[in-house]
Amino acid sequence: MATIPVIDVAPARRGERLDTVGRAIDAACREVGFVTIVGHGIAPAVVGDLTAAAQAFFALPDATKATIAMPGGGRAWRGWFPLGAELTAGRPDGKEGIYFGTDLPADDPRVRAGTPLHGPNRYPAEPPGMRRAVEAYLAAVTALGQDVLRAMAVGLGLDADWFVRELTADPLVLFRIFRYPPVSPGALDETWSVGEHTDYGLITLLPQDDADGLEVHGPAGWIAVPSRPGAFVVNLGDMLERMTRGRWVSTSHRVRNLSGRDRLAFPLF
Repeated sequence: MATIPVIDVAPARRGERLDTVGRAIDAACREVGFVTIVGHGIAPAVVGDLTAAAQAFFALPDATKATIAMPGGGRAWRGWFPLGAELTAGRPDGKEGIYFGTDLPADDPRVRAGTPLHGPNRYPAEPPGMRRAVEAYLAAVTALGQDVLRAMAVGLGLDADWFVRELTADPLVLFRIFRYPPVSPGALDETWSVGEHTDYGLITLLPQDDADGLEVHGPAGWIAVPSRPGAFVVNLGDMLERMTRGRWVSTSHRVRNLSGRDRLAFPLF
């Protein structure tokens, strides 16, 4: 497979042709672990409003962004981190970002117990539309993820509701907003926006813009994922590879922003 397949999931979102969509996903997940999906039904304004809010936030001074810095989020792992603060394979990534997730109140038993990755989100005071944009995106893309998992279940020979019944009725959703500054031509041998890695959950959903930069390590080497504005890329995580006993693959991938401008990424895990 020299390219990432494009799959129309509109029928699956209507609860139709799950077998057809599931077979297409199964074929891709056996070989490369990545698909591009269209017909997903996410309104452009959901991504557009989030883009506007994220651009406004990242334009603020670091001192202002630091009012929601990650150390204040504790074990919930929520908040902002500055450029270069995250490492992949021991090397700093060329990105800054904000971590969000399933928004739980302080009196939730899991929060009171200090369960890692569980807690309230940390929303900035500026821009004022950030919370609304994040909540709309979380709701829309989480629902999309549940429908993708239904098609995946059928592709694996299970009933459509297997994942939601066994694992995702109350999902632990992790969501990131990343800003990738452009990589300068002189740093191409050293600098990655995100270094080579695999994801560790079930699936990741990522909306596409008009610039390339995502690369996937397929059976024949590195594959550039072509930009397809308005589509979403879906990839498998390590958990799903283990659950399928290797039938499906969690594939190494990396990101380098060669667009010459800042880029944003909104992965939901």
